[in-house]
Amino acid sequence: MKNILAAIDFSDVTEKLIEQAKRQAKYNQAKLWLVHVASPDPDFAGFEAGPQTVRDTRAKVLHKDREKLQKYAADIEGIETEALTIQGPISQTIIEQAKRLQADMIVIGSHGHGLLFHALIGSVCEGVLKHTDIPLLIIPERE
Repeated sequence: MKNILAAIDFSDVTEKLIEQAKRQAKYNQAKLWLVHVASPDPDFAGFEAGPQTVRDTRAKVLHKDREKLQKYAADIEGIETEALTIQGPISQTIIEQAKRLQADMIVIGSHGHGLLFHALIGSVCEGVLKHTDIPLLIIPERE
């Protein structure tokens, strides 16, 4: 195992997910990739970009996310770690990046939403699971 991708969403499961990803990377002497997929900009999804204030606010959020991710990576000692922030459809982008980085494992969090949520919205974890053959380590949010 040479590369492990940890999908970071800055939710309550993030710290737990990073700890598990670090354990896997250390045990396997693998490189750890912390990947945050930000939702696409409105114009990327086919909508108008909106007023400049909306675009400026979105840019600030993306910048803060990049800084948080870089801090997580910098705090990891003894493991080669890189951080990537990418925009796109979340499940699809995680899979694409895992392939591009030649990840041997994807570590992803599960928030444990109910059946109604999954029926209406779906799940990033479920989307990745259905569309990749790369092994997944799923970290539940709940204890």
